[in-house]
Amino acid sequence: MGIFSKFSTLLKSNINDLISRAENPEKMLNQIILDMRDQLAKAKREVAAAIADERKLKSQLDAEAKQARDWQHRAMLAVKEGRDDLAKQALIRQKEHTERAQVLQSTWESQAAETEKLKGSLRQLNEKIEEAKRKKNLLIAKQKRAQAQKRIHETMAGVSCWPHPSL
Repeated sequence: MGIFSKFSTLLKSNINDLISRAENPEKMLNQIILDMRDQLAKAKREVAAAIADERKLKSQLDAEAKQARDWQHRAMLAVKEGRDDLAKQALIRQKEHTERAQVLQSTWESQAAETEKLKGSLRQLNEKIEEAKRKKNLLIAKQKRAQAQKRIHETMAGVSCWPHPSL
């Protein structure tokens, strides 16, 4: 979430300055929104990679848990057949797979939590882009209104001087 909030803060702090210095604020705002969309695309790729990693970990976890169950079943069969030596080896293998499954469980839970955070950040970035689009339209309308008022004032200033007193 750090990169998204930093990007948002940077955007907010510079947008007004950029607009005031730009000759064509509409073009500048369009470029800012395009840049934000590029950031969104990068963020989507990061989230997709995190989701893929999470699924891979879950798959490994499931495989280890299945192996642990299989070795436990083998140990029970060995006991039924009176093969305590095989049962002991099977229980050792079952314990190994159980321990690996526990480690993978905690790793998977951490990855799942991080993935959810990234998804939330992605939603926030998408909302910021939508907000920027709305603000862009508002700022463009304000600029056009200001330009129209300026032309009216210039026209009125010219009109007020029109019946020149020397005439």
